[in-house]
Amino acid sequence: MATLELRNVNKTYGAGLPDTLKNIELKIDDGEFLILVGPSGCGKSTLMNCIAGLENISGGAILVDDADISGMSPKDRDIAMVFQSYALYPTMSVRDNIAFGLKIRKMPTAEIDAEVARVAKLLQIEHLLTRKPGQLSGGQQQRVAMGRALARRPKIYLFDEPLSNLDAKLRVEMRTEMKLMHQRLKTTTVYVTHDQIEAMTLGDKVAVMKDGIIQQFGTPKQIYNDPANLFVASFIGSPPMNFIPLRLQRKDGRLLALLDSGQARCELPLGMQDAGLEDREVILGIRPEQISLAPAEANGLPSIRAEVQVIEPTGPDTLVFVTLNGTKVCCRLAPDQAPEAGETLTLQFDPARVLLFDAQSGERLGAAGASAPEARSGNVAQFKGR
Repeated sequence: MATLELRNVNKTYGAGLPDTLKNIELKIDDGEFLILVGPSGCGKSTLMNCIAGLENISGGAILVDDADISGMSPKDRDIAMVFQSYALYPTMSVRDNIAFGLKIRKMPTAEIDAEVARVAKLLQIEHLLTRKPGQLSGGQQQRVAMGRALARRPKIYLFDEPLSNLDAKLRVEMRTEMKLMHQRLKTTTVYVTHDQIEAMTLGDKVAVMKDGIIQQFGTPKQIYNDPANLFVASFIGSPPMNFIPLRLQRKDGRLLALLDSGQARCELPLGMQDAGLEDREVILGIRPEQISLAPAEANGLPSIRAEVQVIEPTGPDTLVFVTLNGTKVCCRLAPDQAPEAGETLTLQFDPARVLLFDAQSGERLGAAGASAPEARSGNVAQFKGR
């Protein structure tokens, strides 16, 4: 096991071309599970390839246990990688695929057999050892690819979207298996995905990337509850956060967000004092589960009547869509609270859970009316390179 640190890592593919990675700063402790998440083309796979040594960095340093490995070849880094495509040898049995790297290292046969048996038991593929990859399902092939990496007992594991080729049900099952495996092995792991559900469920730490820049770095809870900007807020969460455009107004010394459903209006007090926010165009963000039905007896929270446009039953929840300030807004309600389309509901909001973003820059607005991501995330390194 090992610590992993990236110091001001940059990557460009030539003079005059835009940087693919820009001043990446990250550090994870021994045994932590790091998720690199972001849309296609954001640089997450390039960053993983740089850690593995498959790509050379253009600047900065990559450290494992405080030792700079930036100039080392891949074989000397003691890092194992599992690719999206599995990359199994089709003419070899499962046993031989797992043992291949060990044989290259010229390990004694008895030790290789013991290691293959250990990994096969861990991944529950003992009954598949004599089969060829062509005789396996996608999930079984993925386990074999993982087994080949596990057999090396490296300092760090790298996973490049390993579940993207699996069907939805198998992805959920393998996600659970990977989390259990990491809890048993406690090996430092870096995992690339574009799936924010995988990011939230698997990672100890999450780095959200866009255009080669880390937008935010923190725990899944920090990323979800305190997104640093509009991009992070929109990318993390399913269903996504609601974004309602509005202008802030002041009344009786309080800063207010005004919501209009077409049937009624609601004044949402924000508790901010900065006069610079008054009459400013902002985006109000609130997650669907933070909009609830108002109880029969008033509880002091602001509420508004709105007509139900669409309902989407999902089983454990019912998604209800209304219109506020001309924008479609999603509410997540319990199935027994499900209304009918066309029905009018009274919805309430907790002002303490509301987030504000600058309408122009997308930056998070804090209590003082300025961007306040670092104060909210607890991680001082997350905005390097901005």
